[in-house]
Amino acid sequence: MTSRTPGRRAVTQGALAGAAALFLGTAAVSPATARPGGPALRLPAPTGPYPVGATVRHLVDHSRNDPWVPGIGVRELMVTVLTPAVPGGRGFPRMPQLTPGAAALFTQLGPLIRPHLPRAGVDWAATLTHARIGAPPLHPPLLGRRPVLLYSPGGGDSRAMGSSLAIDLASYGWTVVTVDHPGDASEVEFPTARPGRERVRETALRPDMDAATFRTVVDTRVADLRFVLDALGLDRVGLYGHSAGGTAVAQALHEDRRIAAAAVLEGYLDGMDGTLLPVARDGVDRPVLLAGTDGFRDDRLDRSWSALLAHGGPVVRRQLDDSDHWVFTDYAALVPQLQEAGLMTAEGRADMIGTADPRVSVPAVRRLLRSFFARHLPVPAAVPPARGRAASQ
Repeated sequence: MTSRTPGRRAVTQGALAGAAALFLGTAAVSPATARPGGPALRLPAPTGPYPVGATVRHLVDHSRNDPWVPGIGVRELMVTVLTPAVPGGRGFPRMPQLTPGAAALFTQLGPLIRPHLPRAGVDWAATLTHARIGAPPLHPPLLGRRPVLLYSPGGGDSRAMGSSLAIDLASYGWTVVTVDHPGDASEVEFPTARPGRERVRETALRPDMDAATFRTVVDTRVADLRFVLDALGLDRVGLYGHSAGGTAVAQALHEDRRIAAAAVLEGYLDGMDGTLLPVARDGVDRPVLLAGTDGFRDDRLDRSWSALLAHGGPVVRRQLDDSDHWVFTDYAALVPQLQEAGLMTAEGRADMIGTADPRVSVPAVRRLLRSFFARHLPVPAAVPPARGRAASQ
């Protein structure tokens, strides 16, 4: 691993401990000068036997108000439902990673949230996923007929930055629902504007994150995930989440018996004041995967994870070497392309995803999640095999 200065590590830990301590009050920092006509960034294709269809849903919880902008009056979520699809869906358009409105705002916010990202030179709206919008599902679109996984992204990230892993899981037979947490996520695009917010909603968080605000982040995310289960009529599901999303999925499993297993991708299990969350204090009786990297491992993570492990039970810890925090996201594939194009330094790449080649790290992350959920929330053998491979979409 590339060595780091204490300043960088302190800044990174502070941002993630606050779930989304966005650097909105400072100037953008870019390690390289972006060139015009930048690269066409590509996401890796899924490896499972099924093509993948995508449907975007706008969910409204009338029982809660938005904690970040009370003037909205309700709590709104945007989710993407990814399902194994019938073969031969080439006539359906590929889903973009970011919608045009979200991409326009991310172009401004990206370098503020992730300072190594370039200020210019990337058309973030041009990156396409390998899921096809509206492709008919392999079976009727009743989610309860196949195992379902929910994804909660890291603080400051939208659900779009977890597209590659989610689509790969869906290509193996799971239905995967990726969830945005508006006000926490950098940007979320809704179908329309409404009183209290624009169509594309920017994060409400600021650098002065404190312990109470972080607890609101976690509590809101847990409530969001449980609402998605209610709204989609789901039972016995798996959850996985990155960073603040990992914190949320662990705590959601502790609170909701409908959750059969959870994968925590480098999320702390305590608050900013060091107080253990109930999941780490009480332990769990359902499977939990604690997945981390050698580049991000620190005393705080060890302490909160060790507290959960000390209870025993079905909890396992795994570590990826030569990697860092955002290797669990689409940045694992995108950052090396930015470096190759001269838009990011080697140091910036190492700080974000580590030094591992994406041809190694991306399959490693995918296998880790697939093996965990195949063990604890398997796809029924009755699902017939598809002809061809998802990579041929």
